[in-house]
Amino acid sequence: MKKQFAVIGLGRFGGSVCRELYRMGHEVLAIDNSEDKVNEFANSATHAVIADATDERVLKNLGIRNFEFVIVAIGDNIQTSILSTLLLKELDVKNVWVKAQNHYHHKVLDKIGADRIIHPEYDMGIRIAQHLVSEKIIDYIELSEEYSIVELIATEKVANNSLIELDIRAKYGCTILAIKRGENVMVSPSPHDLIYEKDILIMIGHKNDLKRFEEEGL
Repeated sequence: MKKQFAVIGLGRFGGSVCRELYRMGHEVLAIDNSEDKVNEFANSATHAVIADATDERVLKNLGIRNFEFVIVAIGDNIQTSILSTLLLKELDVKNVWVKAQNHYHHKVLDKIGADRIIHPEYDMGIRIAQHLVSEKIIDYIELSEEYSIVELIATEKVANNSLIELDIRAKYGCTILAIKRGENVMVSPSPHDLIYEKDILIMIGHKNDLKRFEEEGL
């Protein structure tokens, strides 16, 4: 379904989010206080406007409270990011996702009610590090300090075995959420589904359990 998004701040992160949402067919309002940035995104958003996101009257005039999601992707100005987030929550915007610059910024955003706080550089750094240390890891998502989701390449060691034969949950304490084979994805695979070499296993579990399965099970 088509959704309505507003993206405040059209730097590298906000600009990427804006372009991708628009490419996916959603309605996107792009907001920045730079005329050059707004002009750059005139054809990459449903509407692109020059506006001060710290002015409550301006936000009301833009109808910001009607948007399902507002992404605050303001760059280096932490004060502007915080004030904008505070105003959006006071205007009862349901889902406010904010890019944080550091731990202090994160703590303030959390206290004023940001619905999700994003650390793009930190998150990408973790994912790249996981790729670098293991050729079996395709992708990695950190859910918390203890749990994560990881995509692993099935090796010859597990090939041509069913899930019930491998009994991964009992042996390693982690769960296969889906198996990706080429363009096909089997969500919640049955115990009798076979794993083939080079299948991508989408798994969830404790980080230690996932690491043990990667090192011992594959």
